Amino acid sequence: MTDIRIIISPAKKMKVNNDYVMHRSMPVFIKEAKRLLDYLKKLSYEELKNIWKCNDSIAELNYKRIQDMDLYHNLTSAILSFEGIQYQYMGPEVFSYDEFKYIEKHLRILSGFYGILRPFDGVVPYRLEMQSKLINWEYRDLYEFWGAKIAKNIFSESKLILNLASKEYSQCISRYLSDDIKFINCTFGEWIDGKVVQKGTLVKMARGEMVRFMAENNIKDVRDIKEFDGLKYRYREELSNKNNFVFIREY
Repeated sequence: MTDIRIIISPAKKMKVNNDYVMHRSMPVFIKEAKRLLDYLKKLSYEELKNIWKCNDSIAELNYKRIQDMDLYHNLTSAILSFEGIQYQYMGPEVFSYDEFKYIEKHLRILSGFYGILRPFDGVVPYRLEMQSKLINWEYRDLYEFWGAKIAKNIFSESKLILNLASKEYSQCISRYLSDDIKFINCTFGEWIDGKVVQKGTLVKMARGEMVRFMAENNIKDVRDIKEFDGLKYRYREELSNKNNFVFIREY
């Protein structure tokens, strides 16, 4: 049986939380993250704000973070550092030891700044979305900076990828697929006027619930995720195919 790797997106909002579960490792691409940090430190406030596409309060917070950033100290386990909706519904703070073991092996977080993160890699709060356009550098954007590195890293671990990430992030993997890689998408939607309609917030909630479902049930055969019924979603065989599992929300 092929070992599953689950890919998810990061979240914009992050926190420092090193009181609960200490980090156990450093990110695989820490040297690349350091190179990105060196580039970001050279930019002015206005240039960074332009990259971040955010308001002044968020820009000021993250500009200060860039100036003070230390990639090797006061680190938080990646799985506990992100605060977005997906992570709230995943609920890693209440995971059991066995559930932590499961995600440590099977879950990978894609990141514009770190490339790819294992759950217990130590990170610091940052803001850098994968779709960000870079200025005054040899790379136009982060897709060009990372190239095939992220995909090659995850393919070296597994040939079976379950995609619970947004397109912004998943294309770092999907554009490098080869015939020996099985890449399965999960669609979480509602059946409206004869078609599947996905709603952003509900999709994020469902992705978090799916990770928790897989950890709680120690899912090793990807076909077993068809039993998922969180948030009133049900697997629909007639709408699915071997590369896309479709879950429809029933009211």
